[in-house]
Amino acid sequence: MSRANPADPPIGSPLYHASASDPRLVPETFWHATGGPVPVGVDPLDRDVVAEVAVIGGGYTGLSAALHLAAEFDVSVRVLEAGPIGWGASGRNGGFCTLGGTARDWAALARRFGREEARAVFEAQRRSVALVAELARAHRIDPRRCGEGEYVVAHKPSRLEGLAREAEFVADLTGERWPVLSREALAERGIALEEAHGALHVPHAFGLHPLRYLRGLCRAAVERGARVHERTPVLAWSRADGVHRLETPGGTVRAAHVLLATNAWTPERLRPELHGRILPVLSAILVTRPLTPGEREAQGWTAPALVADTRELLFYIRLLDDGRILFGARGGTRADGTAFRQRMAWLARRFAERFPALAHVRPEYGWWGFVAFARDRLPHLVRLEGLPRTVAALAYHGSGVAMASWLGRRAAEVVLGRTPDEPVPECFRRPLRRFPLPGLRLPALRVAMALAAARDAWW
Repeated sequence: MSRANPADPPIGSPLYHASASDPRLVPETFWHATGGPVPVGVDPLDRDVVAEVAVIGGGYTGLSAALHLAAEFDVSVRVLEAGPIGWGASGRNGGFCTLGGTARDWAALARRFGREEARAVFEAQRRSVALVAELARAHRIDPRRCGEGEYVVAHKPSRLEGLAREAEFVADLTGERWPVLSREALAERGIALEEAHGALHVPHAFGLHPLRYLRGLCRAAVERGARVHERTPVLAWSRADGVHRLETPGGTVRAAHVLLATNAWTPERLRPELHGRILPVLSAILVTRPLTPGEREAQGWTAPALVADTRELLFYIRLLDDGRILFGARGGTRADGTAFRQRMAWLARRFAERFPALAHVRPEYGWWGFVAFARDRLPHLVRLEGLPRTVAALAYHGSGVAMASWLGRRAAEVVLGRTPDEPVPECFRRPLRRFPLPGLRLPALRVAMALAAARDAWW
C-alpha cells in the first residue's frame, strides 16, 4: 500500500525552527554518552498491525502506560516513538525526580481550586516520586540515584520571606514541616554559590540518570509484552468504523484506543484537535568535566544536591555522582543552530558567575530541548474532544520525571474506561484548552519572559 511521505514528519510545534523537532537528529547529551545499553526489540514498525491501544510517544508517560497496560491488564499495546528511545524530553532533562508537574504554587492552587484539591495535587506529586523508586526496584532498573531532597534557593534576600511563607502554608496544608535554611546552614551542607541566600528543603525528591531510567522502563514494557517501535513517527491519523488508523513510514496501526503522550513535541499539524493546546518552552543544559575534590572544596559545592532557584526563569543545578556539575536554565525563543550556540555561550557565562571558583572550567556537553506548558499551567489527563476513545496525558511544565511516570500509569486505566486505582486530581481532568490566537504564542512568550526577567532582577 502507499505510504505518506516521511521526509517532513509532522512532529512538534510549527512555532520553532524545524530542526528542533526533527526526530532524525539525535541530541548529543551527557546522558546519551553514559546511558548504558540501548533498548532491544524496539525496531521501527514495518507492517500493518492491530492493537487494543496505540500509544503515540515513547517517553516516561507512554512507556509507563504501556508497561501497565501489558503487565496489569494483558492488553495488546503498540508504542510509536518518532525518534530513538530517549530522543525527546525524557532523554534530555536534568534528572530531577521531584514534586512537580504544575507551574502554580500551593497557595495559588488552593485559592483557585480549594484546599482539598491542593492536598490532592500534593498527594499525587508525592505518590509520583515514590512510583519512580518503586518501578526501579520492581523492574531491575539502576537509575544511578544521586542526591536526596531538593533545595529551592533564594536568589535574592527578599525571596527568603516567600520561602518561609511557603513552608508555613505546606505545614498547614499537609502537616509536613520543610526546613528553611540560612545561607550559612546551606553552605554547611556543601551547597555554596553566588545568589544563594538561603533555601527551602523539599524532602520528596532525588536525582537520577534520566535516560537509564527511561531505557529501563522500555525494557520492562517489552519484557511484559508491549510492542515498542522507535523511529516510527505518525504521519497521518484518521478514524473510521470506530477504529483509529495511525499511518507511519513502514506500516499502519489500527487501534480501538489511542493515548497521546507527546508532551512538548505534540504533533500540532497531525490533527486539528491538537493545534494550539501546548506551548513548548526551551530549556538548556550544560555539563562540566569531572571536577577534582580540590575544585569542589574551593567552591564549597561538595554535596550531590538538587538545586533550583526562585527565579521565574529559573536556574537548576546538580552535582552528579562522578563529580560533574549539571547547570540548566529556562529561556530562549529561537531554536535554530545560531540561537543554540548563543544560548550555550550565555549559559556558560551564567555558570561562571554563580561558581566563581570554577570559572576556568569549560562545559564538556551542552544541549537543549522543550518543556511543555498548558494554558492553565497544570498537567492534564483528558479525553480530547473530536477524537473518541482518545486520551491525552501531558504538560509537565519542566518537572515531569515523576509526574509523567505516575500520570502514564493512570492514563493506562483511563484509556480503557477504568477508574484509576489512585485518584487523579480533578484539576488535572479539566479540558486542555487551546491558547488564544495560537499563532501568536511565541510573541506572547517573548513578552512574558521579558517581564519575568525584570521581576527576577528587581524583586
